[in-house]
Amino acid sequence: MTKAKLEANQTYIFKDGNEMAALAATHINFHVMGYYPITPSTAVPEDIDAMHADGENDISMVPADGEHGAAGICFGASTAGGRVVNATSSQGLLYSMEELPVQSGTRLPMVLNIATRTISGPLSIKCDHSDVMFALNAAWIVMMAKDPQRVYDFNMIACKIGEKAGVRLPVIVAYDGFITSHQKRKSKCFKDRVDIEKFIGKFESEHSSIDPRNPVSIGPYMNEPDLINNKMQLNFAMQEAYKEFPGVFEEYSKISGRQYSMVEAYRMEEAETAIFILNTAFDTACEAVDIMRNQGKKVGAVALTVIRPFPITELQQVFKNIKVACIAERQDSPGGWGGNMSFELKAALKDDKDNKTTAYTRIFGLGGKEFYTDDAIGLLEETIKVKNGATDTKMYDYIGIEPGEKNYRVPETVKPLSREKQTVDSIKVEMKDMQLTVKGVVPRKLTKMPKRIVSGHGACPGCGIFTNLNIFLKGIQGDVVLLFQTGCAMVVTTGYPYTSHRVSYVHNLFQNGAETMSGIVEMYHERMRRKEISEDLTFIMVTGDGGNDIGMASTLGTAIRNHKMIILEYDNEGYMNTGNQLSFSTPLGAASSTSNVGPKQVGKRFHHKDTAQIMAATHIPYVFTASEANEIDFIKKAAKAQYIAKNEGLVFGKVLSVCPLNWKSDPALGKEIIEAAVNSCFFPLYEVNHGKTVLTYNPEEKNKKVPLSEWVKYIGRMKHLLKPENKELYGLFEEEVTRRWSRIKAMSEHPLL
Repeated sequence: MTKAKLEANQTYIFKDGNEMAALAATHINFHVMGYYPITPSTAVPEDIDAMHADGENDISMVPADGEHGAAGICFGASTAGGRVVNATSSQGLLYSMEELPVQSGTRLPMVLNIATRTISGPLSIKCDHSDVMFALNAAWIVMMAKDPQRVYDFNMIACKIGEKAGVRLPVIVAYDGFITSHQKRKSKCFKDRVDIEKFIGKFESEHSSIDPRNPVSIGPYMNEPDLINNKMQLNFAMQEAYKEFPGVFEEYSKISGRQYSMVEAYRMEEAETAIFILNTAFDTACEAVDIMRNQGKKVGAVALTVIRPFPITELQQVFKNIKVACIAERQDSPGGWGGNMSFELKAALKDDKDNKTTAYTRIFGLGGKEFYTDDAIGLLEETIKVKNGATDTKMYDYIGIEPGEKNYRVPETVKPLSREKQTVDSIKVEMKDMQLTVKGVVPRKLTKMPKRIVSGHGACPGCGIFTNLNIFLKGIQGDVVLLFQTGCAMVVTTGYPYTSHRVSYVHNLFQNGAETMSGIVEMYHERMRRKEISEDLTFIMVTGDGGNDIGMASTLGTAIRNHKMIILEYDNEGYMNTGNQLSFSTPLGAASSTSNVGPKQVGKRFHHKDTAQIMAATHIPYVFTASEANEIDFIKKAAKAQYIAKNEGLVFGKVLSVCPLNWKSDPALGKEIIEAAVNSCFFPLYEVNHGKTVLTYNPEEKNKKVPLSEWVKYIGRMKHLLKPENKELYGLFEEEVTRRWSRIKAMSEHPLL
């Protein structure tokens, strides 16, 4: 009878973990989501936005300039008395880490889904648990969901437990990236939101930043006695969460039929040895246990659904009669001789004076390395050997590593270029009255210059990035050092041990490219001053894919310092390397995976970012925009950029870069599309040379001016703007493009503007 009632309130679905997180958020109907895309958690905000566009939820989706900003949005929203959700992974969690203790320290609940992913560097997007372990000291409740069903259920439970009166803490729901996050499984969800509302209850805030009749000060400065009391209160809150979990799990089982506990023990009855392991690898370990039990071997497996608060008492009970335990960890704490769970489980067992378990650590599966049933069997077999008296067992070791050759050297995959081959003597740059002129740009002579980035990269057909880079580098003479921020250009040109770069190349993450190149430039000049080197180098940082959203502060800091380098932005109008999420440079009304078009929403809600004008406002010596459709102009600007970067300071250049895959445009029409963008004045070509703005191409004077619609019609993700029902939105877009063009034209006509 009870089972029939439960089944009547639920339905079967076939979704992956990210989809289940988004579905849970929609069913809970959070008030606000501050977000920033990062693989492999990005599908969570994408799906929430798609459901929002279709009217399935009322969640206000707020795009941030980076994960740190997203965490700030979430904190701010949670002060104002409503439910807040977010999702992130890996470096995104680390970038937002500063905000995590702020959220918990002010006792403001929210839910953060983490699709766990290895921490850089080197860069990898595969699964391990190195990211979530960084959050253990942030005073957040941390739940571990091993399958999509638990992702859905634990989001519900996270809301309930975090909002309990004695708890009032934010909660992390962590699940394995690219395994749980992307593998579809048969699961259940509730048919009626009323069941969810009854379980979670109405949100009630203890205080609000938007209640003027009851003003509060949130996050004030505290002196020593008050601060230590605050931290003790966080400890009390965790203790309260620990007490509440069993009751919440039981209450949830009554509406769902699914019973959870903080510790999951598999066939631990009569077990003599066991493996402790988290998330999806637990299922693999259970399969290994079944195989070995059939062989008469007394083994078992243990996992946790909650790692904060850490369930010490329950673990002590489970391991009470275990002689040997292998603690298998998908993360490590280098120099600590074990991962974080090793320290905590060993400490818990040691605190039980009657426990005699021998516990040791094995690190596995880092960077997404597969963990097979045979691997689990091997670990369990090892526990039996230790139980039987083996004396050569290491207390800490890795499994699955592949020993390399002692004298191995990475092979030279591309031949380096000589300075002579990178130089075209005909190009001359002259400075007169603080204005630069370039002579000798002869296309026929430039054809002899080899490409610094060779063919063989993995870019999509029709990608504009490498067309733009190769044109730009034709104007740069001599040796160069390139730095690429994370993005399409970086991902498709390197993959250890191979590279497409024939010159020196460095990578750093989105948010820190300009600062990293600043460090290289400073070291270069200092070593030159000390006469340790004598190389003549030009330093170029390449950014794009939204890199000047999350990396804007870094870029502005470098501009204020006026480092002698070039920043070149390929603007493909979105976060294309993570799957076409909106960036601040995405045009108004454009569809993306986080600005969907539907009955309740028509694409991006605000105008595109003008980084060239932002950089011009920093008063650096030279700013330019360029286009592959105006190649000679582009090459001349590159030559000017090199002159300035060698002699004066920072240069910023912006190029519009076609992305056929995500613009939904014809890959064969890249140059034609960019030409239409320039001739419609959506992307004006100009330079700001020592504060003076000069239009370098005026389509009106050339009688080539075309309506904005001539560009929009090429762009599949924007064609809906030309429909009659979107006339008003298109009008706003056209009005802003006209305003910006008129402003640039006026500045070009006036020497003081």
